[in-house]
Amino acid sequence: MGFDRATLRRLAGIGLVAGIALFLIALLGAPASAVKQRLAQAGGGPLAVDVELVLAVDISLSMDPEEQRLQREGYIEALRDPEIIKAIRSGRHGRIAVTYMEWAGPDIQIHLIPWRVIDGRDSAEAFVRELAGKEYSRYRRTSISAALEYSMRLFDDRAFKADRRVIDVSGDGANNSGPPLLPIRDRIVDSGVVINGLPIILRPTMGYSSWDLPNLDRYYASCVIGGPGSFMIPITKHEEFATATRQKLLLEISGITPEPRVMHAQLGPPPAYGAQQGPMGGEAAYDCALLERGIRRW
Repeated sequence: MGFDRATLRRLAGIGLVAGIALFLIALLGAPASAVKQRLAQAGGGPLAVDVELVLAVDISLSMDPEEQRLQREGYIEALRDPEIIKAIRSGRHGRIAVTYMEWAGPDIQIHLIPWRVIDGRDSAEAFVRELAGKEYSRYRRTSISAALEYSMRLFDDRAFKADRRVIDVSGDGANNSGPPLLPIRDRIVDSGVVINGLPIILRPTMGYSSWDLPNLDRYYASCVIGGPGSFMIPITKHEEFATATRQKLLLEISGITPEPRVMHAQLGPPPAYGAQQGPMGGEAAYDCALLERGIRRW
C-alpha cells in the first residue's frame, strides 16, 4: 500500500495519536483509499475530489446469474482500463470517490463497497479486487425509488468535497414497488445530484407479465435520469456490458455532457424513433405516474 506526498503531509499534520491510529488501520489491511478517507475526517476537513459517484446496481430476480456476472465484470473491466485511469488523473483534483451498492425491492439495499478514493491504477485495482471478492445476491421486486433514496443518503458522508455528485442506476425493469419514483427523482435532481442510467434490455418483452415494459430505455429517459448533463446508455447485447460501462464511466469522470442523452452502447447513431418527438429527442415521453399505477394494480 502506498500514499502520495499530499496524503503523507496530511498524515504528518494531524497529530501523533491520530497518525498512529491510521497507521494501525493500514497495517490491518485497509486500502490506501480507505485510509485517505479516514485521514480527511481526522484532519477536520473533507478531501477534495472531482466527483462522488454512487454505482447503484440491480440485483432483482429478473437479473439472471449470467447478467449479474456481466454487470459486475463491466465495472471491473472498466476500472482497469488505462483510459479510465487517465481520465481520473486528468481531473482538477486527480481523484474520485466511488461507492458500490446493490438494490432490489424497497427493503433491499446492500452497501457492498463503502466509499473509496480512486486516484490511480493501484487504488482502482484495490477497488476491483474488493468488488470481485464479494458474493452475488438476488432478491424479489424492483424499487428504483428506494434505491435512489438510499443512494442519496450515502452522500451524507462528509469525508469528501466534490465538484459533482452522480448516482448511476443500472437495471432491467420499471419501478414496481416502494414509493413513487418521480417525486424522489425530482427531489434528488433539485439538490444538485445528477442521475444517469444503464437500462438493460436483453430479452424481448413477451407480454407474459404485467411488469413487462417495452422500450425500457424510453422509460429511463422519462422517469429515471435527470439533472444537468444526465444521460443513459441502453444495453441490448451481452457484449455491450463492458463497452457501455466503460463509456458511462468516462463521461461521468470527465464531466462531459453527451449528446444525445440517449446513447448507443457501441457509440453508433441515435435510435431511429417514431415521428412523435419527446423530451429526449425520441418518442413521446412515458407518463411515469400512470405507468406505475398500472403496474401496481397486479
